[in-house]
Amino acid sequence: MGKEPNQITEPIAKLFEGKNFAFIATLMKDGWPQITPTWVDLEDGRILVNTAEGRLKQKNISRDDRIAISVADQNNPYHMVTIRGRVVEQTKEGAAEHIDKLAKKYLGVDKYPIRSPDEKRIILKIKPERVHYQPTQN
Repeated sequence: MGKEPNQITEPIAKLFEGKNFAFIATLMKDGWPQITPTWVDLEDGRILVNTAEGRLKQKNISRDDRIAISVADQNNPYHMVTIRGRVVEQTKEGAAEHIDKLAKKYLGVDKYPIRSPDEKRIILKIKPERVHYQPTQN
């Protein structure tokens, strides 16, 4: 099993920088977990998730800021990290540009292609509190 550094080290950062999907779990009002596959980014030790204002995950973390994230290497799912943390900030600043950056990373296109005209993008900034990293198995 991997060690728990409780911080984002370079090998963990590479998982976030790669074209790997993250699965994020939030808590519903009734306490049940809700999980969503999503694009992910990393900036200054914070995990960034871009969503639209009013989506379920954004509503959930506005009520309860606890979140869990799992990222596995798309080429080797045994190389993975799971993180528990808190959403420490929600911001609309730069969110439209950020979703375009993620579209470039994940889809290879310059603009996020499925944005609806009335949606307001928002970035969820997550501070990791517990990190469990499992390095590549040989």
